[in-house]
Amino acid sequence: MAKSETALIAIAYRYFMAVAETGSVRAASRALNVAASAISRQLMQLEASLGATLFDRSGRGLSLTPAGAVLLRGLRQASQGHENTLDELSALKGLKRGLLRTATVESVSVSMLPDMLLDFAGSFPGIEVAVAVAGSEAVTSLVREHQADLGFTFNPSSLEGLEVLAARDLHLGAVLAPAHPLARSGKLSLSDCAAFPLAWPSQGLSLRAILDSAPAARKLRPAFECNSLRLMASLARRGSCIAFQTVIGIEQELGTGKLVFVPLTDKRLPVDRLLLVARAGAASRPAAEAFVTLAQRHLPEP
Repeated sequence: MAKSETALIAIAYRYFMAVAETGSVRAASRALNVAASAISRQLMQLEASLGATLFDRSGRGLSLTPAGAVLLRGLRQASQGHENTLDELSALKGLKRGLLRTATVESVSVSMLPDMLLDFAGSFPGIEVAVAVAGSEAVTSLVREHQADLGFTFNPSSLEGLEVLAARDLHLGAVLAPAHPLARSGKLSLSDCAAFPLAWPSQGLSLRAILDSAPAARKLRPAFECNSLRLMASLARRGSCIAFQTVIGIEQELGTGKLVFVPLTDKRLPVDRLLLVARAGAASRPAAEAFVTLAQRHLPEP
């Protein structure tokens, strides 16, 4: 294959990945600062050369066909292999440059992760760290699909293809304002909280599955359902509302007395398990290995 042909295919692949990840030619055009017509032309040529349709164009947006999904997965794996090679070369130079991609749930991004990132940047200033904040299941998907090297998640439904690098079991509690009538309680059950407005996690959050497993949860009528732990804590901080979570993400408010954490005592209430995960073998990359070592020091004591 001529060098010019190889270059054109590389450009087409780049445009294809941009469209696949942004969902439209127009969005990819803005992200790449390339004319939309040029991107569309490259996609048509790529489909013709591969003999396969990569996008379903029947709807308002573009969605991947099965062939497109296979190509995207292969390109991501190839990109990951390139990054691994760069990391190994960086290791020979004392880990002076490279890229580390992390995915994390919201609560970890608020409290522990900023300290980890700053410590890591101080030790390895040449390593860029990209961070994506997502739900627990989305975090594991990002790691599994080569879009993140490491992931902080709670209670994922599946760990297929992943290895657990660190784990901490955390107990749930009621989160209240210090002036709340129940704030001085040594412990509480969900039934004890039923008389007050409750902020309940939305479906898809790991906390929701844990709380729903308690028999008393079936009798509760929450005032608010939220997909953000920060919002639930803010509701609790403002008055009579009670939120439910672990201490992760609200350490500062607990330390300054703006919130109170009271352990829940409901029987059969599982712990919330914080995991640091990676694809099998991916943590052996120099940048990832260095970050994992640092992260393990920052995780709460077991």
